[in-house]
Amino acid sequence: MTNDAVSPIPVRRSPLEQWLELFQRSVALFCVVQGVGYWVRLMGFFEGPEWRFDLMPFYWQATAAPLAVLLPVAAVGLWLLVSWGPVVWFLCAATETMMYGFLPHLFGPWPWLVVLYGLIAAAFAALRTLLYLERRQQAH
Repeated sequence: MTNDAVSPIPVRRSPLEQWLELFQRSVALFCVVQGVGYWVRLMGFFEGPEWRFDLMPFYWQATAAPLAVLLPVAAVGLWLLVSWGPVVWFLCAATETMMYGFLPHLFGPWPWLVVLYGLIAAAFAALRTLLYLERRQQAH
């Protein structure tokens, strides 16, 4: 028996799917940078009370530790283009939006990050909607 009859069928991805892939992988790289930033903060590379885990106030400990783990996990999910990647990213983005957007008196203001997360979420929603419409049109 030979495998000559079994050959992979080439699949052509649409330009929209390619853009979505590029977009998700770009966000994944951003998540890696953010995650490394939280690990730097937790390990205490810099001087200051909020730059080492044992010296941080409780609210920083309760947010920085989970984000240090979840942001790299989101990066892996986004890079691999799996369905749970955007979900984990959304949890991280919502947490940081709450921290820097709604509780700046505790965590400090970081308005550009809140705006960036809003733009990323809007772009992701737009790309997924366009991809859904494209697939629906091809099905008919």
